[in-house]
Amino acid sequence: MTPLLEVRDLRMYYTGRRGDVRAVDGVSFSVAGGGRALGIVGESGSGKSSLAAAIMRMLPGNVSHFEGEVLLEGQEVSRLPEHVFHREIRWRRIAWVPQGAMNAFNPVIRVGEQIIEPLLVDGHVDRGAARARAEALLEQVGLPPEIYQRYPHELSGGMKQRAMIASALIMSPSLVLMDEPTSALDVSVQAQIMNLLKRLKCELQIAIVFITHDIAVASDVCDDMAVMYAGEMVELGSAEQVLLTPAHPYTQMLLASIPRLRASEMPQFIPGAPPDLQEPPPGCRFHPRCPHAMARCRESPPPAFSPRPGQWARCWLR
Repeated sequence: MTPLLEVRDLRMYYTGRRGDVRAVDGVSFSVAGGGRALGIVGESGSGKSSLAAAIMRMLPGNVSHFEGEVLLEGQEVSRLPEHVFHREIRWRRIAWVPQGAMNAFNPVIRVGEQIIEPLLVDGHVDRGAARARAEALLEQVGLPPEIYQRYPHELSGGMKQRAMIASALIMSPSLVLMDEPTSALDVSVQAQIMNLLKRLKCELQIAIVFITHDIAVASDVCDDMAVMYAGEMVELGSAEQVLLTPAHPYTQMLLASIPRLRASEMPQFIPGAPPDLQEPPPGCRFHPRCPHAMARCRESPPPAFSPRPGQWARCWLR
């Protein structure tokens, strides 16, 4: 079966003072449709947000290198002319809830007017029908229809996040990229948003790419999980495989850093800091922080291996 989204060897570099910043460096993965959610986890600076921007073609002006393939239901979309991608793909088939979504609303325009903007720009729906669609979506994400007339400053953080999710769904996309959708919320509101996402992916059968630095949060909503480190994807598998039988040392150390209620072990920290992506270390990029590093780890990039069907990792420790 053709996956809903397939990314092949995607690379996006930024211009830096000492050379290119390799924010996304040879990333490949796929996302099935039918209400599946893929979690992409990793520390800050690992390239997660840049990966979402590359898929959406929301490229900043300092991008120096962009290549690879992005296939949506088998159609290669990364090389479409910008006006075609904007008219046929962005927001209509792939939507994005950006990082810092609570501050993404224009403060002087009513929330509802911002939600319906893609429909009005599309030109096939009149304002009355667009408003009815927006109010129905607001109810679907747990907000009263009168939120349509409110200004962003009148909403709490959790309400803004729900409104931004409604905005992403306004064109009925088949795939939604969500970049740290719960990072600025308190724990109780985080739980509400996570329950909302689980309900929406089942009711609407939309696929979700859930980007977060919190692997524990991702485990609550995601069916599959991918781990990024220093611009590269180092492990991919089902949520059960990645959480219960992680194959890469970085994934193992991420899981060991999570506090557990019913365990005597103290959380472990990952020593050192992520590498400079303008001058990444040779070989495996994790080797300066890895307790299992060998000579070959410092010399050659590790190949991918599959410890179990459906799971792979890039590591010399097979």
